[in-house]
Amino acid sequence: MSGTAGYHPEAGPPAYRPPRDCPVCGSGLRVTRLGCGSCGSELSGVFESCAFCGLTDAERELLRVFLVSRGNMREVERHLGVSYPTARQRYADLLAKLGLEPAPNAPEPRSSREEILNRLARGEIDVDTAAEQLRRALD
Repeated sequence: MSGTAGYHPEAGPPAYRPPRDCPVCGSGLRVTRLGCGSCGSELSGVFESCAFCGLTDAERELLRVFLVSRGNMREVERHLGVSYPTARQRYADLLAKLGLEPAPNAPEPRSSREEILNRLARGEIDVDTAAEQLRRALD
């Protein structure tokens, strides 16, 4: 059932989830057209997208279970049939995907060489800190 909403013969063909990103350039896609399945009317414009619409079926199920269990991770663990650390990690990954917290284990953004030198020149960091940051920026 990957990528489809439920199929109901009286409602016509199945509805598919739209991709989140452009397959050509990778930029985020925007909803620009809506249609009525009943009368065929269409509405064009730029519409705000739903953060939850890009979730996979498994991510939606995780969110549903989390809400039904009122945030009890032990219940989520039992329902999903995974270990407690795995349940917590999946939840952390879901939060990161929704932009509600940084991606787990994501490296800190690297400072550019020029930015580090500018901060040193302004006296915001000392020479030793600048040298360490420059070494890390080159890694």
